[in-house]
Amino acid sequence: MPRRDVYHEVVKKALVDDGWTITHDPLLLAFGTRDVFVDLGAEAPFGAEKAGRRIAVEVKTFASISEVTDLERALGQYALYRFLLRRQEPERALYLAVPADAFASVFDVSEGRDLIAAEELRLLVFDPPKEVITRWIEPQPTVMP
Repeated sequence: MPRRDVYHEVVKKALVDDGWTITHDPLLLAFGTRDVFVDLGAEAPFGAEKAGRRIAVEVKTFASISEVTDLERALGQYALYRFLLRRQEPERALYLAVPADAFASVFDVSEGRDLIAAEELRLLVFDPPKEVITRWIEPQPTVMP
């Protein structure tokens, strides 16, 4: 079992407070004969605003010396997990959970916004001290001229 991210419990609490039910901690996916682990699986209960939605959440801290290295690793995991989810649980949407300060410095800049669009990233932005989700970023359809 992989080591949990520093913000694992923060994101888990924020999801529960936002009305999600945690269904997996972690969510197990098969890669051939190996197992990979997405940090959390969750679903919105029926009757809730997000009724019936199922998600997987990979939590990232972005706390190393290089945010670019953190981004490279996070994107690699995201690509692998998205690929596996599309095969094994296509109804489950994958989100990358990032702290608000990392979102501001890595994703809320011109290149970061372009990256979100080009890679169709789903982000869950959270405030660690308040243990709340501050934004859900969904991929926007690209319109070709």
